[in-house]
Formats: sequence, structure tokens, C-alpha cells
Amino acid sequence: MAKIDMVRNIGVVAHIDAGKTTVSERFLFHSGKIHKAGEVHDGETQMDWMEQERERGITITAAATTFEWKKHEIHLIDTPGHVDFTIEVERSLRVLDGAVVVFCGVAAVQPQSETVWHQADKFKVPRLAFVNKLDRVGASFDHVVSEMRERLGANPVPVQLPIGVEDAFCGVVDLVTMKALMFSGEVQQAPEIEEIPADLLEAAVAARDRMIAAVADFDDGIAEKYLEAKEISEAELMAALRKATIAVKIVPVLAGTALRNKGIHPLLDAVVAFLPSPIDVPPVTGVDPRNTSEKLQRAPKNSEPMAALAFKIAMDEGRKVVFMRLVSGTVEAGAEVLNVRTGRKEKIARLFRIHADKRERLEKAVAGEIVAVAGLKEATTGDTICDPKAPILLERIDTYEPVISQAIEADSSAAKERLDFALAKMCDEDPTFRVKEDADTGQTLISGMGELHLEIIVDRMRREYGVQAKAGKPQVVYRETVLGEGEGSAVFERELKEQAIYGESRCRVSARPRGSGMAFGNEVVTPPGVLPLPEVVVTAAMQGLRDAASSGPDGYPLEDVAVTLLGVATREGANAEIGVRAASSEAFRRAVAAAHPTRLEPIMAVEVTVDEEFMGAIIGDLQQRRGQVQDVASRGGTKRVVSARVALRNMFGYSTRLRSLSEGRATFSMLFHAYDSLQG
Repeated sequence: MAKIDMVRNIGVVAHIDAGKTTVSERFLFHSGKIHKAGEVHDGETQMDWMEQERERGITITAAATTFEWKKHEIHLIDTPGHVDFTIEVERSLRVLDGAVVVFCGVAAVQPQSETVWHQADKFKVPRLAFVNKLDRVGASFDHVVSEMRERLGANPVPVQLPIGVEDAFCGVVDLVTMKALMFSGEVQQAPEIEEIPADLLEAAVAARDRMIAAVADFDDGIAEKYLEAKEISEAELMAALRKATIAVKIVPVLAGTALRNKGIHPLLDAVVAFLPSPIDVPPVTGVDPRNTSEKLQRAPKNSEPMAALAFKIAMDEGRKVVFMRLVSGTVEAGAEVLNVRTGRKEKIARLFRIHADKRERLEKAVAGEIVAVAGLKEATTGDTICDPKAPILLERIDTYEPVISQAIEADSSAAKERLDFALAKMCDEDPTFRVKEDADTGQTLISGMGELHLEIIVDRMRREYGVQAKAGKPQVVYRETVLGEGEGSAVFERELKEQAIYGESRCRVSARPRGSGMAFGNEVVTPPGVLPLPEVVVTAAMQGLRDAASSGPDGYPLEDVAVTLLGVATREGANAEIGVRAASSEAFRRAVAAAHPTRLEPIMAVEVTVDEEFMGAIIGDLQQRRGQVQDVASRGGTKRVVSARVALRNMFGYSTRLRSLSEGRATFSMLFHAYDSLQG
């Protein structure tokens, strides 16, 4: 067991196809954890262990592993790059101390790179950047660095300079030691340390000067020596770079090409040198579940009470395994722990250390570790697991609302039970996946983040649970809102088992800006000389409004609407609470009808990377899909990037159409942008 300051919890994140999984595989190989470096295109990688991942050559689920490098214990999570699996990245970043962000040397900053970058910003995760694929035609280290500055608002500081371009890329200049590291490309060989080639010396000196100037902004000792032109030692420079990286002030940038085994050793050294150990990260803040106004802190020490965050649920042969990050304290197999969300105690049956889909039994886990546990039957993503004697509630993990749904049905009534069982297990694993029964048709509807997301779910049910189910065509998940303002009033009067029920209610609804959510207000005024209504009656009326506001006239969720209660009246001797609640619901429906209700649909931000010769056809096709082209930018020579906003319902089957329009040479990515009014 490594000492806590020798532990690194890191993730590898990037846009799809930038080379994350290849980087992770090389990490494992060079550290001696595996003895053959698998290739994504051969379907032989350790980290992409699911059949669906190997077939498609993409990462779907965040895979965790542990390996050693220079006496440091590194816990690594390889995350997906596809937008449909964004939640996997989000929840991984939430429990990691640092991240290696991989950029493609040709494509530079791509849409999903932006998404993961901003997710890392949200959790203040220190980062290293690795510019990959520098052996490819059109690759440019400097272009990636400038795009990081412009598009991500980052402060990239190159700590290396590439030697050679495209297929002549053969090494890097280490700007800290001012030595050249030459890579043979042979899998087994460590880099050769040589003197800097004479033709690069001037550029290297200038780059080192820029690096020191960037660090001097955050370190007074370095600034003083820099201004006085004094020599700065390697140790001082490394310490200053580490401090600024951990404080998320700078992002050290390294260069290489993972597939050709170039740049991996220095990248591993940089992980150890610059990224934080659990004790370098500030203590985690939570609240006391018995009194949520009281803030509590947990430092990453074994002596503190045990607290952990469950960040992922996986099914292992039908059994539930919970991945969790120990924030503080220690835990042993057989220990009793508290799930703060349910308020119930559960026993940890077994503890594991993970290597992709393999497990190693542990007797005890300590602060700062990422482990898997069996036995926690009720835990879900984002739950806090802690010592029952010292409860703490940690911040939950945000989830995303699904934008696409489809009907699914089993072949027979016997298969229906298996289908329901499999769907329940999938919901446990994936917080962005939802299942509901359609009240009108009785169909089972599954909802998710995109076509690929639902396709993988249906495929997994077939293979893992033996469920043969038919899936309908994907459907868009709509929302509703109002465009104007409207008032409504209603009276509810009934006789029920010799008791009178009576209530009157009046309310107003009005439009709010897109994305601002629902707002409920109370403007009931009691006239002078009249006794005010009891609080419970007004509360019941407000509850009636809230109940009715859960969906619009067409039954879709309502959003961006202000709802205001204007008046309530009751009759003596009648049950007022039921009466005003029912009257408020009806008044709300009438107000919505008068306020021009409309349907909203998911609008996607689409980016197409295409050769110039096909650009006209691509833009024409997007306009046919009623897309609004936002921008056309150049990217490396003849490549163009077309950015557009298109309704999701017009994007089904787009990948096939794009292939035929561009002779298979264009790529596209699609991110959810916003809900907006129906477009044509």
C-alpha cells in the first residue's frame, strides 16, 4: 500500500477518437501492468472490455484500473469521448484529483473536448494536456496550444517542444531539464536523453523563457529570480509548475503520439510530477444531514471518520457493484456503513480494487482510494456512504435530462418480466437512462441521451440479460411552455359522503426566458376588515398549482413559466383544502390555454468537419433539415468546420447521409444545445 502522497487519482478525457484509450493502454503497458499493448482498431484493448466497445472501437463506460509508476500508485479512469455518455465523464471527474486531457494534433479543440474541459473547470480539476497524433499529416502542436487559449479560455504552458513534424516527429525537448528526449517508437524502449539539436536551441531557449514567465505570474520566488536574470534550478521550476498546476492556474502541455509509443514515459513522469495526490486537494465540504445549515469538512486522512462518494453503479453477473471514492477514513470488508440518502445502514460484503473488468479482493481501503464494493443494495450514483457515528452529506452528482425516447416491448409475457428486470438494472447503472409506462398506450418507453445510447442499452439487454425485445423508432422528448400571459379562474364544488367540498381559485401564468425554469408566486391580498384565510388553505392552493404545472396541455413537461396565485375563496362549513387544490389545478389549465401554449423541442449544436470540396453539399443538406448555420471556420489546410443549430428530430439518420455526401470523409459531432420553439 503506497503512502497517500504517493497516490494519484487521474482520468484520461477527450473528444471521441483523440486517442484516450490508446494513451491509457500505453500507460498500463509501460508500467508493466499488462504485457501486450492492445489496439483499439483490433478490438484488443484492456480498458474497452465490453463487447460493444470492442466492436465499435469507442469507449462507452468509464473503466478503472490501478498501476505503479516510479513507486507511485496511480488509479486511472479511462472515460468515454462520445457525447451520449457525457455522464460517465462528469461523474468520473467528480471523484478524480487530476486529469490528462488528450487533444488530437490535427483536429485540435473539438466540441466534446470543450464539454469535458468545462466539466473539469466546474469541479476545479487540475489538468495536463497531451497533444497526441503529432505524426499525422497536418498535425500542429502550436495550433493546438493557441486553440486551447482561444476556445477554452485556458492558460496552456508548453513544458515540451516537439522535434520534427508529421512523419518526421521523433522526440521532444524537455524545457525544464533542457535536454532532448528521442523516441525510437519501439514499444519496449525508454526515451534516449540527448543534447538539444543545434537548429532547435534558439527556439527551445525562447520557449523555456515563456514557460518561466508564465510560472512567475504565480510564484514570487521564481518572479524575483526571473526579473534579476538569475539561474533557476530544475527543482525550483518543477515545484513552481506543480504548485501552479494544482491551483488550476496553468495547464502544462506535452507532446507525443501514443500509437507510435512516443511521449508516454514523459507523460507518466508529468502525472507524478505535476498532478496532485489526495492530500494536495482541499478537504471536501459537506453538510450534516440532521442539520443541513451546518457545514462539515473531511480531510483525506485515515484518522478522520469514513466518508465516501458512490460515483458509479455496475452490474456484475446480475449483482450490484458500487464504485466509490474514499474521501476520508478507512473501511474494511464486513463493516456497517450508513447510506445518507436512505438513512439506512448496510453492510459492505466485499471490497475490490479494479482493473477494467477484473477484480482484486481487498481487506481494507484507505482515504484517497477508488474501490468497488459489493453488498450495498440500495446505493445509487451520487450517494454518500459514511460512518454511521459521524454522518455527512456530500454534494450529489448532477445528471442530465434525456432528449430522445423509443418504445420497447418484449416478445412474450414471460419475456416481459425479464425485460422489466433488465430495465430496472440499467436504470440503477445509468442516471441518464429513464423508463416509464405511457399512460395512454400502455407501452414501455425508454429515454436517453442519443440514438447510440439507446442502441447500446438494447444491445446490452440482449447479450447480458438474454432479453429479446423489439425497439420502436427513436422519438424526440418534447417540452411545453407558454408564449404570452393568461389568467384563469375556477370553482370546485362537490358533495362527498355528506361533506361539502368547495373552493375558488384564480391564477396568472406568464412566459419566462428560455432556460430559466419554473417560478411560483403568491399575490393573494386580503381586503381590509376581512379575516385572512388559514395558511393551510393557501398552501393547498399553491400545491394545486404545482401539481397541475408538472405537465402542459399535451402532457409534456412544462418549463420556463411563472405561475402566480391571485385569489382564493372558500365557503364556511365546507372542506376548503381539497376544494381550493382542485380549483387551482383547473384555474391553472385555463390560464395556460389563454397564454398561447406551445411545444418546445431539443435543438442540437452540430459541428461537421469536412473537406472544402464537399462543403456546399453539407451546408445545403443542413439547410434542408431547417438548420441554422452559425459559423464556417478553417481547420488545417483544406478542412472546414461547419457549426449549425438543428432540431434533433431532423437529425435522425444523419451519419449515413453525411457519409454519402462526403464519400465517407466528413465527421460530425452533436451536443444538446437548448429546448426551443418548434422549427418548421
